[in-house]
Amino acid sequence: MNIKNQSPGTAKCRVVITGYGCVTPLGNTVAESWDSIVQYRCGYSTWEPDDPSIKAKFFGKVDIDDKILKRIPAAVRRALPRFARYTAIAAGEAMSMAFGEHKPGAFYAPTDCGVIIGTGWGGLDEGYECHDRYLGTGFGSPLGSLLTMPNVATAACSLIWELRGYQNTPVAACATGTIAIGDAANVIRSGRAKMMLAGGAEALNSRTNVWNIDILQALSKEQTDIEKACCPFSKARSGFVLSEGAAVLVLEDLESALQRGARILGEITGYGNYSDARDFTAPAEDMVARVAAIQAALSDAAIHASQIDYINAHGTSTPLNDENETASIKTALGDAAYGIPASSTKSYSGHLIAAAGSFEAIVCLKTIETGLIPATIHLNEPDPTCDLDYVPNCHREAQVDTALNLSFGFGGANAALVIEGFRP
Repeated sequence: MNIKNQSPGTAKCRVVITGYGCVTPLGNTVAESWDSIVQYRCGYSTWEPDDPSIKAKFFGKVDIDDKILKRIPAAVRRALPRFARYTAIAAGEAMSMAFGEHKPGAFYAPTDCGVIIGTGWGGLDEGYECHDRYLGTGFGSPLGSLLTMPNVATAACSLIWELRGYQNTPVAACATGTIAIGDAANVIRSGRAKMMLAGGAEALNSRTNVWNIDILQALSKEQTDIEKACCPFSKARSGFVLSEGAAVLVLEDLESALQRGARILGEITGYGNYSDARDFTAPAEDMVARVAAIQAALSDAAIHASQIDYINAHGTSTPLNDENETASIKTALGDAAYGIPASSTKSYSGHLIAAAGSFEAIVCLKTIETGLIPATIHLNEPDPTCDLDYVPNCHREAQVDTALNLSFGFGGANAALVIEGFRP
């Protein structure tokens, strides 16, 4: 069955989610990662970098074996840096959920299927490796250009699943995954695609890359106590835990998804994206862009603050972000903010950087599906300035129909998504 492309009408096309997949320090699938959250397990632990000048001691690492890697076609796999391999594995899970054993081309014209996979730093690890090898031997890698190409994950997904429509590779630091999903939804709404693969991925392991972030004083200062390593909204917070991974969603326009009999997991109903234009790393004190992103997402979804059932906060465990984010939510949502449960699932996963927003979008979908609001763990002594309902330490059961996913990144990037359970 091939669904013909239709000209966009005046009504806004509805964008639904039909598949998702992830590779994180919590697990190599969505089921494993969600179970870790349900069981209050952390994906990060102590790790000693091979560089005494790096002060951070807690990191989140992905553990994948050769059997998992061999799911990626060999001709593609050899040209992929670590972050792109994570992407291909996560995308495989998402595509299998959405299309089973088929490729999207069984239902759509290839030019109606696109991909937006973002990354913050791409294959920079591999870039340093190629550089060091070249200096030492005079010969780097013949695949060096591909290994360091930021859009190589987008290209790999296009190749594997024959996605010949709209493609892009956003680079927006910690807001990347959310921006990729929001932009992909808008591509479908515009009529330029019927199906989009969207998400983000990151892998920063080289001592140079880790040192670059550590020297900014962004990483957790905690040396021994895991409950203080990543404790969003707590007085004890001192920085984020750097993690790696990928998370990818399959988006389709509702009419086409229903026509092919797809199982619908949720709907992207709102998206906002605004820039601080104030500082490279610190959030803008005036909160204008963060507030605008939240309010734009709600306006796009045509909902009021009182209709939000859950907020997945950016919640990095950095002193500046958590306080600024709390104030931004209160400014954007008014008095309703105090009655909405919010949590930071980075307290389990650490900070997946470009994959953070797309993984947390999946968390929102699982919260809607299960009615389980994940707790913010390690919130033993809340910061008085972070005075919203951050669901401390114990999960909560509730009916969740509408979730707000927030992501903020270096460079002043601010993005928000409204994700809802599907209602025909």
